[in-house]
Amino acid sequence: MDLPSCNRDFVLQTPRLLLREMTQQDLPDLEEMLLDPAVMYAYEHTFTQQEVREWLERQQQRYLRDGFGLWAVVYRRTGEMVGQAGLTMQDCQGAAVPEVGYLLKRRFWGRGYAREAALACRDYAFKVLGMEQVYSIIKTDNLPSIRVAEAMGMKPVKEFDARYFNGPVRHILYGVSCRDVSRNISF
Repeated sequence: MDLPSCNRDFVLQTPRLLLREMTQQDLPDLEEMLLDPAVMYAYEHTFTQQEVREWLERQQQRYLRDGFGLWAVVYRRTGEMVGQAGLTMQDCQGAAVPEVGYLLKRRFWGRGYAREAALACRDYAFKVLGMEQVYSIIKTDNLPSIRVAEAMGMKPVKEFDARYFNGPVRHILYGVSCRDVSRNISF
């Protein structure tokens, strides 16, 4: 099937998904995610349209600077962008940690796409980028994200308060090392 969204070069593929760099054409899909209060509850606020554009620009800067960032997650069968997932360097109490992050459009929740994309990103970090460990920084009440982290083989490393708009919010740093999952890497 020759779909417009699938014609762009992809970074990763899984049985159901392609992960590729985001472009300006992805703004409507990003808006569907980042303007949705249900999707953004872990962030405790939705974005403005300007913040969505800035979000995309940050990812594109990461691709150039780091060689990775959050990528568009595209359902292979239809070519539709269902979310975003990838690797970013995040601050955790003054230390930069490589984080596997994921966020899906609400209508694609519950289908295993976040797990599938996150596992591919974890494996990419280990196999392609040569990272020794990866992490996910998750609010303590974000049970769906905790389940995805656990599916990646991650374990809680520590709890800490992260600064948010309305004050400190409790988070858990989940992590996994390459040696802990080396037999389960998908490529």
